[in-house]
Amino acid sequence: MSSGPPQSPAVAKTEVTVEGECPLLAATFAYWDNILGPRVRHIWAPRCEQPLLLSDGEVTFLANHTLNGEILRSAECGAVDVKFFVLAEKGVIIVSLIFDGELKGDKNTCALSIILPQTELAFYLPLHTVCVERLKHIIRKGRIWMQKPAMPVFVIDIQGYNIISVLTSEIVPIMELMSSMKTHSVPEDIDIKDTILNDDDIGDSCHEDFLHKAISSHLQTCGCSMVVGSNPDKVNKIVRTLSLFLTPAERKCSRLCKADSSFKYDTGLFVQGLLKDSTGSFVLPFRQVLYSPYPTTHIDVDINTVKQMPPCHEHTYNQRLYMRSELSTLWKAASEDDIAPDAVIHTDESFTPNLNIFQDVMHKDTLVKLFIDEVFMLKPGLNLRSTYLAQFLLILHRKALTLLKYIEDET
Repeated sequence: MSSGPPQSPAVAKTEVTVEGECPLLAATFAYWDNILGPRVRHIWAPRCEQPLLLSDGEVTFLANHTLNGEILRSAECGAVDVKFFVLAEKGVIIVSLIFDGELKGDKNTCALSIILPQTELAFYLPLHTVCVERLKHIIRKGRIWMQKPAMPVFVIDIQGYNIISVLTSEIVPIMELMSSMKTHSVPEDIDIKDTILNDDDIGDSCHEDFLHKAISSHLQTCGCSMVVGSNPDKVNKIVRTLSLFLTPAERKCSRLCKADSSFKYDTGLFVQGLLKDSTGSFVLPFRQVLYSPYPTTHIDVDINTVKQMPPCHEHTYNQRLYMRSELSTLWKAASEDDIAPDAVIHTDESFTPNLNIFQDVMHKDTLVKLFIDEVFMLKPGLNLRSTYLAQFLLILHRKALTLLKYIEDET
C-alpha cells in the first residue's frame, strides 16, 4: 500500500488507551492547504490488544483522500457534509465530516474522519448516526475555538486553545464506545427466556407496578432508557426485557452493563445498563443526557423507581436552548485567557439532573397493563409469550399509524 508523500512537518499523533478490541483503526483531522493541497494535522490511534493494521503513513494517505475534490466545495456557512467512503482495494471504510474552519488566519476546508476495516461495516452501520451526531456537535464547538483571536504561542501550548484539544474530547469517548459495543452490545435476537417475561408469575423478579411503569415509560420515550443498579445480572435482565420492544437495528445500538465496573453514559444509545459504584450511587452527566436525540427513561432496579424526561418536543427545545447557551459561552470565552477550555467545553458534568429533567411517571397506562396481565397468563417455556409479544407490537404499530393518519386528516 502506498503511503503517499511524507508530511512536513511531521503529523502529530495521540495514542488512546482502550480496553479490549477497538474496531476503529484511527481518527484523523486534515485540512486543505492552498499551496500544498490536503494535509493531515493530527492522528488519533487506539492503543489496544490487537496490532494496528495501518501504519501512520497509510493513515495519512487515506486521510488525504477524503479532501480530494473538495477544493470547489460550496456550502452554507457552518454546514457539515458527511461522506462515506468504502475503499475495497484498501480494505477500509472512511466516514468523513467536511466543514469550513479557520487555520493560520485563512479559511480552509477541513475533514474529521474515522477509519475502520471494511470487515466492520455491518457492526458500524447501526452506530453511524450516533457517531456522526456527536462528531457534528464537537465540530461546532471546534469551529468556534478555531475563530478565536490569535493568542501568544505559550498560551496555546499550556492551555490547549486549539482545535485538536476540542476534537480529542469527543474522539476518545467514541473509541471507548466502539470498544464497549464490540463486547457488550445487546444481541440482535433476544431469547425471551433471558428476560422477565419468562418468569412463572408476575412479580417473581420485580414488582408488577414497577415492570408496568418501566415498559410504559420506555415506549413513551421512543425506546430510550438507562437502567441503573448494583447487581449486573438484574440490570441486564431489565435491559434485555426492554430491548424486546426495539427493532433489531435499535438493539445493535443498545448495550448491556459490565459485571466488574461501569461504562460511562453514552449519548445516542437506545437502552444501556449502568452499574452503580461501591457507594451505591451513579452520577449522571447532565450535558450528555440532555444531548440524547430522544427523551430518556431512568430506571433504578435497586429501589424500583422509574423517571422520565419531558416529551420529545420539550426535550428538543431544552436541548437546543442548552446547546446554544454552551456555544455562546464558548464564544464569549475567546478573550478570557484565565478560563481553561475544559471549563467551557465540558461545562459541568458532575451534578445530577434535577426534577425538571427527570420526573416521576404519574399517569396510568392501560395498554401495557393489559399486555402484562395477559402475557403472564400464558404458560412459560414455550413460544406462546414470544408470539403474543409480536402480536402486541404489531397492534401498537398499527394504532400509531392510525393515530398519525387521523392527525394528518384533521390538520
